[in-house]
Amino acid sequence: MDYSAANQQLWNPLLQICLIAVFVIMANIIRRKTTFFKNSLMPTAVLAGFLLLILKITNIIYVDVRFMEMLTYHCIAIGFIAMSLRVPAVKDKDTSDHVGLRSGALIVSTYLIQSIAGLIISIGLAYTIMPGFFKASGILLPLGYGQGPGQANNTGTTYEITWGFTGGRSFGLALAAAGYICACVVGVLVLNILAKKGKIKKVNHEKVSGSVTVDTFQSESEIPISESIDRFSIQVALVFAVYMITYLVTKFVTGFLSTYIPGVASLVNSLLWGFNFIVGSAFAFAVRALLDKLRRSNIVKHQYQNNYLLSRISGVAFDIMIVAGIASIELEELNGLWLPFALMALMGAIVTYLHLACLSRVLYKNYYYEGLISMYGMMTGTISSGVLLLRELDPYMETPAANNLVVGSSFAILFGIPMLILIGIAPKSDLMLWVAFACFAIYYILLCAVVMHKPNCKFFFLKKQKKQ
Repeated sequence: MDYSAANQQLWNPLLQICLIAVFVIMANIIRRKTTFFKNSLMPTAVLAGFLLLILKITNIIYVDVRFMEMLTYHCIAIGFIAMSLRVPAVKDKDTSDHVGLRSGALIVSTYLIQSIAGLIISIGLAYTIMPGFFKASGILLPLGYGQGPGQANNTGTTYEITWGFTGGRSFGLALAAAGYICACVVGVLVLNILAKKGKIKKVNHEKVSGSVTVDTFQSESEIPISESIDRFSIQVALVFAVYMITYLVTKFVTGFLSTYIPGVASLVNSLLWGFNFIVGSAFAFAVRALLDKLRRSNIVKHQYQNNYLLSRISGVAFDIMIVAGIASIELEELNGLWLPFALMALMGAIVTYLHLACLSRVLYKNYYYEGLISMYGMMTGTISSGVLLLRELDPYMETPAANNLVVGSSFAILFGIPMLILIGIAPKSDLMLWVAFACFAIYYILLCAVVMHKPNCKFFFLKKQKKQ
């Protein structure tokens, strides 16, 4: 084998990863030393992605767009698998208000109102000043704003390749980038307005990283550090083993459907591959349950998952996903799409805030602004941008707002399944698009009802037990 620089296949993937690493370091320095970026609360990974995008556009640095697409696709699955493998903490919490479940309903209802707003714009343009415009493109608004570059990349690529939406991948990624700007700029603007009106009191504090105690890093039943294999290696092995299972099962299922039930395959296959992070999360939950069962049966003596290290793996994966996703945007593919992009980006910011401001007042009565600001940051960016905004109001996380983001996201996976099916069928025809639009509206009303009123359903196994 040729080990020299002439072997692009050998060196290019590593150099692209090194490029991401260098720009993350540069962005971190800029963010810490520049008052503007520090006050903007823009995540370091987002700033790194924009820096890399600017230098790519100006042809100063070569960015392998195809490789960045692959990183974006795989990192979202790796990040969610790592999160799903974490062992849940055992806490005695009063679940009488079902806030976690209702937060999940709030999250998906936000996706739905973003979908409705996006489709109104895309369908309206297609029937007026932009005939021939891809009518289902409005569905990319919640995927870009609500779920970030990973899912916007996957679904945008599916719409582009399968349904002929030229520039669909870049359109979705551009909306995701606009979502980050919205989370940082609009979120900070709202904080300042509320502070001037005296409704909140911003905290003046130095940002310091939290200390890692032994209790944080290791629970009592975990494998000892003296094991012959590094504990971090075990976490990485678990994550990639689950990802391998995800790949093999998805390949088998899609192959089986394509061979024996082609009609179903045309509907399901693209969803399974496009939303592989959900399939991966499901298998991660199953593996976690299996390991817990084996440990309770004394077949396995130690807990192999380490929550701290798994959180670090998911953090790295999501940071890489954000940088690679933004850097891989092809602005030239947005030619002719700037009007719908601008309208959706603006409408997404307005509708998301108004929707959350209304429902958060009911759901988060005792910590309204903390709940609103944190949820707005997450529903236009990621959970990290939501936490960053929350720290300006609640630096010590004394309110349940941060926990609601995590627990609500878990329930959102269940509430979001019908929406994923509708996303897959919407582009098939105008009839299916209108059916999806109507279903979005009906489901939105139902989920708003769940948010507004405490569900009393035994199906969720959350009903408070009566005292004996």
